[in-house]
Amino acid sequence: EVIDKGADLVVVSCDYDFGAPAALAAENAGKVSFFICAESVKAGIQGVGPHSFSASVLAAVQGATMAEWAYTKKNARNFYRLLDTWTEYNKGICDGFDWMLPRLKDAKLVGDDTFKNDDASIAAQITRIKSLPQEPDAIMLCTMMPGGVSAVKQIRAAGIKSMILNGSGMSGSYWLSAVPDLSNFFVPDQGSVHGDDPNPKVNEFNAKYKELTGAPPSSQYVYPGYVMVDVWAKAVERAGSADADAVVAELEKMKDEPTLFGPRTFTSELHHQNKGRYLITEVDNGKPKVVDEWTISEAIPVDYLASK
Repeated sequence: EVIDKGADLVVVSCDYDFGAPAALAAENAGKVSFFICAESVKAGIQGVGPHSFSASVLAAVQGATMAEWAYTKKNARNFYRLLDTWTEYNKGICDGFDWMLPRLKDAKLVGDDTFKNDDASIAAQITRIKSLPQEPDAIMLCTMMPGGVSAVKQIRAAGIKSMILNGSGMSGSYWLSAVPDLSNFFVPDQGSVHGDDPNPKVNEFNAKYKELTGAPPSSQYVYPGYVMVDVWAKAVERAGSADADAVVAELEKMKDEPTLFGPRTFTSELHHQNKGRYLITEVDNGKPKVVDEWTISEAIPVDYLASK
């Protein structure tokens, strides 16, 4: 329907699992599609086709970022991996974690398990964590809303105090009332919705967003939508046309293209970001705040991502 109305750019739902049908329709019509924030490599050349892009940063980068940061800054050595198998996004977080962990000297995986986002209970998984000789230094929790809230709540209710690492799917504070006084919980964010972003222009963006919509951004996933329009508009201007092939050619020339929420690079091999700077947000006593920032020491290889 939107293609019949003359769309040059088809904007599709965030996650690959939900946005792929629309993106494939755009690809079949020879139109550029942008996933608002899909973080699976399949949201691009490797899945949809040569006219498909994502405005966000790969979930694998999030998992790798949290592993390397926790190892370096929090001295974490023993990690437990807990994967929610619901979406490609969740799997991608753990894929990045799996890629990074062997690169961290003396870091060990002391256990791994899976659950499903709509599981009412993860009691069996928690029992296996509690049966370890000692609590892991960190639990890499690869999940998203809404099931992620239940998982975090159950882990803490069981008395497990390990640092919990997650991807950006647990960004924002809107869900924290469900887990009162949550602490030692960390997520990577492209920008802070909490008013404490180190870049004052992001805080200005948040204020303008609130003025326009009546509420501040609820999570960092507001930001890739802005990035998407920014990079697409630049590509159209440089191409002098909205023709799909011309726009793709200009997008693929972008290397560390400045945006308000970090640089973007697209190539003929990858229409996504396999490296990027993240803010590290800590939840302490139920209150989120930016405590650090981190960029992984090397980009995650395209062939590794494509094999997943």
